[in-house]
Amino acid sequence: MRIAIVGSGYVGLVAAACLAEIGHHVVCIDNDPQKIAALKAGHTVIHEEFLPELLERHRDEHLTFTTSLKEAVRSSSVIFIAVGTPPSESGEADLSVLESVCHEIAQEIDAEFKVVAVKSTVPVGTNAWVRRVMVRYGAPQASFEVASNPEFLREGCAVTDFLYPDRIVIGSDTDRCTAVLQTLYDPLTSGKYAKSKHAIPVPDAAPTPATLIVSSARSAELIKHASNAYLAMKISFINAVANICESAGADVQEVCLGMGADQRIGPKFLRPGIGYGGSCFPKDLTAFRAVARDCGYEFTLLDEVMRINEDQRRAFLRKVRSALWTLKGKRLAVLGLAFKGGTDDIRESPAIAVIQMLLHEKCEIVAYDPAAVDRARQEFPPAAKITFASTAYDAAKDADALLVLTDWEEFAALDLTRLKKQLKHPIVIDGRNLYSRREMMHQGFTYFSVGRQEAVPATLGVTRSSARAQAHAVAKLEANNTTEAA
Repeated sequence: MRIAIVGSGYVGLVAAACLAEIGHHVVCIDNDPQKIAALKAGHTVIHEEFLPELLERHRDEHLTFTTSLKEAVRSSSVIFIAVGTPPSESGEADLSVLESVCHEIAQEIDAEFKVVAVKSTVPVGTNAWVRRVMVRYGAPQASFEVASNPEFLREGCAVTDFLYPDRIVIGSDTDRCTAVLQTLYDPLTSGKYAKSKHAIPVPDAAPTPATLIVSSARSAELIKHASNAYLAMKISFINAVANICESAGADVQEVCLGMGADQRIGPKFLRPGIGYGGSCFPKDLTAFRAVARDCGYEFTLLDEVMRINEDQRRAFLRKVRSALWTLKGKRLAVLGLAFKGGTDDIRESPAIAVIQMLLHEKCEIVAYDPAAVDRARQEFPPAAKITFASTAYDAAKDADALLVLTDWEEFAALDLTRLKKQLKHPIVIDGRNLYSRREMMHQGFTYFSVGRQEAVPATLGVTRSSARAQAHAVAKLEANNTTEAA
């Protein structure tokens, strides 16, 4: 099939590459000439596993890039819209870009039947609104149908999520429209792609073939918003439980294990830390809350989910202050800038938020991230006391403590002996629970994490409860020495 995808962001570009991978002819459109030029020249533009391979494999054959929406629309039978829907000041989704794209598409639709599929996350009722807008701008009513085809991609593993999805949702109100999209996704729903010679490797436990769910357009729109809201709620719930664990002397990892073994709950997203971020959960929760309010329902549960998430960042700052006693003048090594491991996306990154709070406390930051440094530089003013290291070990050199803010696999595999030698003081404050308490104690670290008790080096022979006092004593002694020297 010939397919056009409007938008070359994290969703549009991955969808374009993956649809080319399963045999379609895809043209990806963006109004940014520099981005299109970079993609034509062979640059990936975003960090995503397997994406460089797919772009290299299909560029200029099954996959092309252009700034001309006119040419792409006229030559395609399916047009995907994958543009941003950022939150407005009221929290509602801003659909102005979507409307502009619909206007342009409407002017180019000819007599050949086309399906316009909305991948952008939008409020319930948007598909009906899209159809009215396109007719208003001149598209013949019989020449197109509109469908909701929400994406459920996780940044960092978006390619495998697309090719081996938990489910494919087609929200359509006509059989003809549904049939077109069923044909488009047949290589995934029939299992043909997974069996092909050059298929991207199947992830562990991935369902094959993909499950296809057909619903009304309105139900599909709600499926997307409700799914993201539920996952965000699960993260905030386990973070709240982690706070109770710290006070009660329990281990949240053990609690997660016991909860996750229940098939009704499952282990996924039961990972305590410094909260969720990224381009989806924060904006989708505020948008879903606005949708509920428009429908006459006050979804106050979402307010609490967002409140817990914001407080989790402040709680981590309190943990850092507790570990170091004073923050002003401290040199802190920070591992992680992206909102999660596996991506260079820093939008709504809790790591960036924590760093900004630490800078406000007059700390000196040396940060490292495997992929997000270039994007993160733009988030801080030139005068900010933050520098960027080329390795985790370089960041740790002579630091008063090391903070883990993003769950990169690289960080979990660090040589702890080497890391300890780099640090001025062997203090690690882990916002992602990447390490074993027992191993950190054995390696000689004073270790703070989320939802678990502080751990101190076993060789010191001190009790677990004295870890904080020991860290305070070290910091106080340094402060006194500094004062005397001055």
